[in-house]
Amino acid sequence: SASSIADGAIATAKLADDAVTTAKIAADAIDSTKIADDAIDSEHYVDGSIDTAHIADDNITFDKLENRYTAKSTTSSTSGTVSIDWSAGTTFEFTASLTGATTISFTNFKQGQVIGIYGLTGAQTITLDSDAATSETFNRIGTSEYDGTGSNFLQIACVDDSADAVFNYSVITYTSDTTP
Repeated sequence: SASSIADGAIATAKLADDAVTTAKIAADAIDSTKIADDAIDSEHYVDGSIDTAHIADDNITFDKLENRYTAKSTTSSTSGTVSIDWSAGTTFEFTASLTGATTISFTNFKQGQVIGIYGLTGAQTITLDSDAATSETFNRIGTSEYDGTGSNFLQIACVDDSADAVFNYSVITYTSDTTP
């Protein structure tokens, strides 16, 4: 009977289907006990709302990393300016021998990132460049120099990605060999 219902309360049996709308639910009234397990999809998260504390240890897989940490890019360019976009890969392969002077120009580099360029062959001059806003400095590590008569591996670390970018690099020839 009506007298047995507390003031302001309505028995569930008295509610019509779809009678409770979002507007009739008090702010912050739904707690985790009223949400079904596995019911929240990523579309319901606010961008940027997942922080480090909400990612379990050892749960960022290789597949979840950006291309700059996982992908390989190739170029068949043999001379002129060759753009190397550091956001596109971590490993870059030249698939053809250089036939003329070549400038390797870096874009989208990040401080602390290291890339490798291999397959560099051809007795040509190679110049390193970047799109740094003011200037860039390239520091060769070690005494090895590019040797166009063989295959070369160039490893470059961006140690400063400011307007005055700084890169440290080393170059070494290599041959295929299964015995160390």
